[in-house]
Amino acid sequence: MSQSVCAQTSPYPMDVEAGKKYAWCACGRSATQPLCDGSHKGTGMNPLIVTADEAGTVYFCGCKQTARPPFCDGTHSRLAPTPPVR
Repeated sequence: MSQSVCAQTSPYPMDVEAGKKYAWCACGRSATQPLCDGSHKGTGMNPLIVTADEAGTVYFCGCKQTARPPFCDGTHSRLAPTPPVR
């Protein structure tokens, strides 16, 4: 099994719709961050499917190290800066 890679050292703010499902990229390899594009295939990792409880802005984790997946918990502020994965 592979480990996740840091896509960016900041969260991804995203407007979500109530009741809509979102597939958060947990591996960090997606070109469509913070959402999954299937790049995890072969890594043994899978996206995390979440349904928005209400419409509004959420902050998806970009470093993939959050203790509250898929949402940012500030863990990125304790990581060394890394370039974004493209």
